[in-house]
Amino acid sequence: MQKIKSMENPFEYFSGLTDPRVERTREHLLEDILFISIASVLCGAESWNEMEEFGKAKQDWLQTFLSLPNGIPSHDTFNRVFSALDPQEFEKSFIHWTQAIAKEFENEVIAIDGKNLCGTRTTTNKRVVHMVSAWAEKNHIVLGQVKVDDKSNEITAIPKLLEMLVIKGCIVTIDAMGCQKEIASKIIEKQANYILALKGNQGSLKEQVEDSFRFLPIHSSNEQLDYGHGRIETRKCTVISDLSMIEHKEDWSELKCVVKIESERYFKNTGKTEKDTRLYISSVIPNAKLLNDSVRSHWSIENSLHWELDVAFNEDDSRKRNGFAAQNYSTLNRIALNLLKNEHSSKIGIKSKRLKAAWDNRYLIKLIKN
Repeated sequence: MQKIKSMENPFEYFSGLTDPRVERTREHLLEDILFISIASVLCGAESWNEMEEFGKAKQDWLQTFLSLPNGIPSHDTFNRVFSALDPQEFEKSFIHWTQAIAKEFENEVIAIDGKNLCGTRTTTNKRVVHMVSAWAEKNHIVLGQVKVDDKSNEITAIPKLLEMLVIKGCIVTIDAMGCQKEIASKIIEKQANYILALKGNQGSLKEQVEDSFRFLPIHSSNEQLDYGHGRIETRKCTVISDLSMIEHKEDWSELKCVVKIESERYFKNTGKTEKDTRLYISSVIPNAKLLNDSVRSHWSIENSLHWELDVAFNEDDSRKRNGFAAQNYSTLNRIALNLLKNEHSSKIGIKSKRLKAAWDNRYLIKLIKN
């Protein structure tokens, strides 16, 4: 891929990937396969067949900067390569790229959450591939992802993901599954702070936090009003820095405060009101506005990542089940999503950007160079 080395694109970060194929069977260069794969996903491809068709439709153009010694790879070739490609090596390369393009990191909210790839379930194997992703809210990019082991859960996957990330100065937010002492320690070890949602999975800790809000003085509070999507939402954040009612608080690395978020949503079309109260523990300095903003930012991983992957990329409908295909295609989707979200010249949605890239080679190159 010498002819496109000068481009400011992700490909230099994937150039060192180990080719999983036996050398005598390599009719196509791995770098050509990777470029066509990422470019085709940017343009809307959702299957190996569509990757092949993209390559054939764009062959004259692709030949101006790719080697293509034996033409366009077949759909079987794409399938075989991504089914065998080491997914951990691919994910590490992806993370190196995202760390290089990320800009703002001071108090950046890194939301960590899991997502099932529903189409990977089969009649013989009911388990689905489950990926845990880290979403940088200000940068609007996926920083990285790891697969949850088949006989494990997010509790073991999250530390693996944190270990690979550079998150110094960030605020990491995780739902109640990740409210674990080991995860809190790992975040502090990485020189970041945590806000961990609290439910009933930590023994009596939730009850102790509830008692703290019942009997101890408030350090600070912040109230925010939000209009949009046919509703009016009020979010009140209350913070307590007195941890005298928290037993074994020293087990939670750098614990500084407990947090309560009370939200009330009024829906204009129905006239109904919904109320919700959520509790958190945090190593962030007791600042109600910062904590309120950070908790709210956590939910962008649902709206800006998971929702886009399902709606714009149809990820839930994907039926890739051979070897590492599902895991690696998931990384391809996230590479494409990062590129699409960080191209701001076209004020259109993700699906429209993919169509535009398919129609306009200049726009496709602009996405890749972005």
